[in-house]
Amino acid sequence: MARAQFEALPAELLVRELRYRVVARGRRTRVVTVATTLLDAAAYPTQAIAALYGIRWQVETHWRELKTVLRMRRLKCRTVAGVHKELAAYALVYNLVRAVMVRAAARQGTAVDRVSFTDALRWLLSAAPGAALAADLVCNPRRPGRCEPRVIKDHFETYPRMSRLRSELRVTLTGKEG
Repeated sequence: MARAQFEALPAELLVRELRYRVVARGRRTRVVTVATTLLDAAAYPTQAIAALYGIRWQVETHWRELKTVLRMRRLKCRTVAGVHKELAAYALVYNLVRAVMVRAAARQGTAVDRVSFTDALRWLLSAAPGAALAADLVCNPRRPGRCEPRVIKDHFETYPRMSRLRSELRVTLTGKEG
């Protein structure tokens, strides 16, 4: 941040602090605290902010789709104009895949987030121009309480390498078998 930008910030910022409980069967109840600048409690009730905070993980999932599935981990262009073009191309492909997912979800009568991004991309890559949407795009089930260890198998990330079985890492993370 440039010094001029920093000095333009207000000396104080009024925030609203919200606390709510997340109760999951078979797990310890968590208390979540959120600080927000949405001060009007009538216009922005705690339940609405809690719901928004709860679905924030979808943003992480979308970034993973861009970085891992579409291989946008590292941009290849060296000029600003080239980077803008590369980002525009990724956005175009991402939105095209998401449009296929929306159509597949409507056809299967399910939520869009249940349709596999990877399968939609594979269908796009293999479909002939004008081909009808495949009826068998994978619809993933909801898996509440799922826990996956944050490790990698390649050398591009800073997370620890996977050196043990995934099931052993789950036990380490959750403290229980299964």
